[in-house]
Amino acid sequence: MTASFKVQEIHCGACAKRVTTAIQAVQPGANVQVDIASGLVTVHPAGDAGAIAKAISDAGYPAAAA
Repeated sequence: MTASFKVQEIHCGACAKRVTTAIQAVQPGANVQVDIASGLVTVHPAGDAGAIAKAISDAGYPAAAA
């Protein structure tokens, strides 16, 4: 199962790396894909969507389930 999140303020590869690191801190081994142009982040396997969204937001990138 895959979870998708709309993430604001992702502008570059460094932002994508920070988001990926934040997600993998709460869900080690997750496959994270970040589309910088659309701000869409997908995570597989989905895991705890609430914890993932909180981790992204705590990293400084407001996030909501897409």
